Amino acid sequence: MARWRISILISILTIRVAAALAGGDPSIPHLEQRGQATQLIVDGQPWLIRGGELNNSAATDAQYLNTVWPQLTQLNLNTVLVGIGWGWIEPAEGRFDFTVVDRVLAGARKNQQRVVFLWFGSWKNGVSTFAPTWVKADSTRFPRVRVQSGDAIEMLSPLSAETLGVETRAYVRFLEHLKSVDPQRTVLMIQLENEVGINSDSRDRSAPADRAFEQPVPAGLMQMLGQHTATLEPDLRRAWVAAGGKNEGNWSAVFGKGLVSDELFMAWTYGRYMGQLAAAGKAVYPLPIFTNSWLARPGTLPGDYPSGGPQVPNLDVWKAAAPAIDLNCPDISVANFAEIVSAFHRPDNPLFVPEGLGIASGVANAFYAVGAQRGLGYSVFGIDNTVRLIMFPPVMGAQPPQDLAALPLARGYAVLRELAPMILEHQASGAIDAAWLNAGHPSQEITLGGYQIRVDLRRTFWDQKTVTDLGYAIIMSGGENEFYIVGADVQVTFQPQSTGPSIAGLADDEAGHFVNGQWVVDRRLNGDDVMLNYKLADQARLRLSGSGARFGPEGPTVQRVKLYRYDP
Repeated sequence: MARWRISILISILTIRVAAALAGGDPSIPHLEQRGQATQLIVDGQPWLIRGGELNNSAATDAQYLNTVWPQLTQLNLNTVLVGIGWGWIEPAEGRFDFTVVDRVLAGARKNQQRVVFLWFGSWKNGVSTFAPTWVKADSTRFPRVRVQSGDAIEMLSPLSAETLGVETRAYVRFLEHLKSVDPQRTVLMIQLENEVGINSDSRDRSAPADRAFEQPVPAGLMQMLGQHTATLEPDLRRAWVAAGGKNEGNWSAVFGKGLVSDELFMAWTYGRYMGQLAAAGKAVYPLPIFTNSWLARPGTLPGDYPSGGPQVPNLDVWKAAAPAIDLNCPDISVANFAEIVSAFHRPDNPLFVPEGLGIASGVANAFYAVGAQRGLGYSVFGIDNTVRLIMFPPVMGAQPPQDLAALPLARGYAVLRELAPMILEHQASGAIDAAWLNAGHPSQEITLGGYQIRVDLRRTFWDQKTVTDLGYAIIMSGGENEFYIVGADVQVTFQPQSTGPSIAGLADDEAGHFVNGQWVVDRRLNGDDVMLNYKLADQARLRLSGSGARFGPEGPTVQRVKLYRYDP
């Protein structure tokens, strides 16, 4: 295990030298490309977020927060996501009050938590409820979005230079304050706004928006289309090509008339607004910046979900419009988690999940995100409402769990805490992958370390019936013929991919854990602990031994597997 600790040390020194040469401050949390992964660097070391997001207004209640901090410790979090409303810190124009911010920082430090602040400025879930009253009440100075009926809705227009100017002033003051009061680097990142986009229509129909829609598509976007045609998101490329692949024209001419051009117009408009906001903040205090997307459900249209947000089809537009935003992230509470995070994870868009489930399937999601997609981490929405950790959607009046440490999330985060150094090192080297299984996707094959590795939902010995409908695993290559596996409710088998004997058997299988980076053996597994199928003749014909690594429902647990090879 000393090998990967030395590798991490070398990487840390490289990061610090690179930051110094670039004239930056390496003590400020930042994103860094390390081998095959982009990672969050905190205190000079890679950081894996085991996160939870408080409910929207929780930070304003000091007594309530005092009851929440101990719960976060019991759940094995290391990072809490906290909303900060623009109206809370600038209740009157030009008068700033950072009481809520300072209270959160003090509580986090006392309870050994790091913080990601969510800037709820002009938009939260697309709506402008967190803007200051003096902004919301003056729709002449701060114009609203108008929908097809001609009505103004409670949504500040992203085309307003005045709104951008006053929000930028507030946001910059917020970051100036963080820079001055947080030498401990408690704050790791900033989420800018939340789930932006036009609600109830496909685009803003105000007069300024109509004029902008009829103007030529901005040169920066047209240049991106021409330079990256081969790698554009398929929906964007399809719309552009179907409209004739033009090099200039207004939005309808370039992308066709209808909902697609409406949404792309809003994506550019929101992206430009938030990109300028992000750039102004970074000029003061260059923390990493991300967005959070309200995902479009199948069969829904722009306006049913916030139109113009950083959905996957719009990511190229957002990247062109807002280069100061480091990553665009999904809010996921749906079943097709693996498909969604795979689409959001791109070479120019590292993966982080700021809002996810906290039930058992959410733990599977967290493991898949950091293992298969090299994610920065995972965060559970509404972490202070612990009912959400035992059921989703939560039932009003349901009794909260009493033993938080026994919950699937707490157990999963405890294992991620143990394995974080190894996971981060293997993310960088590429020697890691993960499986996410359910009844509709009961098996998955992974190629790693010279083996084809099959992960199946846990089965019975003799009739091979599946005995569970949710399973997950992270697999890391530990060296020649050696693997570290962490999982729950799965079984794992190995088939060699290199020349030599064709069957892999278990030389050793150890259940254990890590202490200060050292592997500690809890039990040496054999017999029924490793037998998957006693029909050995059938298994030999399939070039399998009949044995493999088994992980039960009490997990996630960790095993170190060493293989040997033989011919039938």
